[in-house]
Amino acid sequence: MCGIVAAAAGSNIVPVLVEGLKKLEYRGYDSAGLAVIGQNGIERVRSVGRVAELESASAATHSPTGIAHTRWATHGIPCERNAHPHVSGAIAVVHNGIIENYESLRQELSAQGYVFTSDTDTESIAHLVQATLQDEPDLFQAVRLACQRLVGAYAIAVIDHSQPGRIVVAREGSPLLLGVSDTGNYAASDASALLQVTRNMVYLENGDVAELTADKVRIARLDGTPVERPIHVSQLSAAAVELGTFRHYMQKEIFEQPDALANTLEIVGGSKTIQPGIFGADAGQLLAGVDSILILACGTSAHSGYTARYWLEAIAGVPCAVEIASEYRYRVSVPNPRQLIVAISQSGETADTLAALRHAKELGQPKTLAICNVPESAIVRESALRFITRAGPEIGVASTKAFTTQLAALFLLTLVMAKVKGRLAPEQESTFIDQLRHLPVAVNKVLELEDAIEVWAKRFADKHHALFLGRGRHYPIALEGALKLKEISYIHAEAYPAGELKHGPLALVDANMPVISVAPNDQLLDKLKSNLKEVQARGGELYVFADADSEIPESEGVHILRLPEHYGELSPILHVIPLQLLSYHAALVKGTDVDKPRNLAKSVTVE
Repeated sequence: MCGIVAAAAGSNIVPVLVEGLKKLEYRGYDSAGLAVIGQNGIERVRSVGRVAELESASAATHSPTGIAHTRWATHGIPCERNAHPHVSGAIAVVHNGIIENYESLRQELSAQGYVFTSDTDTESIAHLVQATLQDEPDLFQAVRLACQRLVGAYAIAVIDHSQPGRIVVAREGSPLLLGVSDTGNYAASDASALLQVTRNMVYLENGDVAELTADKVRIARLDGTPVERPIHVSQLSAAAVELGTFRHYMQKEIFEQPDALANTLEIVGGSKTIQPGIFGADAGQLLAGVDSILILACGTSAHSGYTARYWLEAIAGVPCAVEIASEYRYRVSVPNPRQLIVAISQSGETADTLAALRHAKELGQPKTLAICNVPESAIVRESALRFITRAGPEIGVASTKAFTTQLAALFLLTLVMAKVKGRLAPEQESTFIDQLRHLPVAVNKVLELEDAIEVWAKRFADKHHALFLGRGRHYPIALEGALKLKEISYIHAEAYPAGELKHGPLALVDANMPVISVAPNDQLLDKLKSNLKEVQARGGELYVFADADSEIPESEGVHILRLPEHYGELSPILHVIPLQLLSYHAALVKGTDVDKPRNLAKSVTVE
């Protein structure tokens, strides 16, 4: 979950490294550091905290070749001695991932006389490469051989003062791409870090090792076999990752949702019908043999899967299960080769989800679909079918537009499966497609509630606990609302199906426990009203997001905000928007770091 930038060019690259780290800070912000090849050796600058501190500390550093890193701590507390880059002799290394055999390497290298000065697993890589250089003096070959001994996930970049102008990078399990240009060559964990210098990207495969100089790139496999990787022109623009006029990236991304949904749903165009081909050329044939669906995801993406389960079973009539990806591969499950495995990930590099996808395939389940926001990601490349959500870059750690575009993609999957199974009448299909097209307009209307939601946030931002309630397909939306609140405001929040109140959670309700409820005007509304009465009778204060035509009156201790329109099956997409805004404004009142909440990072590329 750390971020890497490396650059070899004909002029000073320190500003490029620092600017790249700023774009990657969503991946980790415990500490930051850079190392360059100076005239007298490796020059290293490290700082605890944000990249801005590193920028000040490195203002006098100049070099045409260097590597940089922003850290999310796994091994060792956030402090300068644990910050990357790590050095050994004349080399410096930055690393994203986890080396599982670092303890045995540490013992071996310590016995050889290497002195460890940090608590990290990464330092074992630095000493291992340095030890390998004793027998193989070429840096490219030494890194390649050293990587053969590493167990775990890694993306690394290495420089050697005795071999100036060269950077060697390698990838296994953690994301790493190259940027190529006429002025130099670069590497980074994410394309956003390199848009400042180039849009020409080369995506490395697992097991690739690459050497960069200012004027060339060469790539080989771990066994030394040379390979070529195609150049892709990134469709991202530098402006897409700028904050603009917004106060935080999270706020920007909440308000980008109408456009993100419009872009994601553009694939249905002006058609009145929907075809399996939106998931890939082979989708029609593959989906025809599907008898059930298993969704694998983590965090917010799992909540989109829980919502989709209601759609898939109610509309398409297809049995659906949702598994937390980090748990799935560690239990004994019953494989079904006719089951569709759906892997959902914003980044497409989520370590647990990728591992779960591979586990399902190893069990003999080849029917796979990736729903992802990054076209070139590992999960997309390793799935038979794919749907790319066109949310654009999401920088805020708390996911917003990625979630709603995942929901849109899963609703499209629902319609396709219903059509494949002969359960989607033409008039119903046309109605659903019209609703999808109107969705961006409906979301814009919900965003107009921001001022009223801000007032609500001020009322309970001083509370220490909150309870979220929902029923049916809105229970996962309550889960997502609770997750958002605790992620960025640090208010402890739990979500329950409203019918479960009397089975335990009601014991927590008092005047100091705000209860937030999602109350669409659907078949469960009357049941939900009874649950809300239970809260009111115990002195709880209710904050209810209702539809315009929901007959829930405002009264003492019952606050109502009405969404502009009821949206049927697609209502979850509308109802999550005010929960995102509520969390955002509660965090503002509390003064927390909205975009970079403590202990978290955006792209979870380690288990």
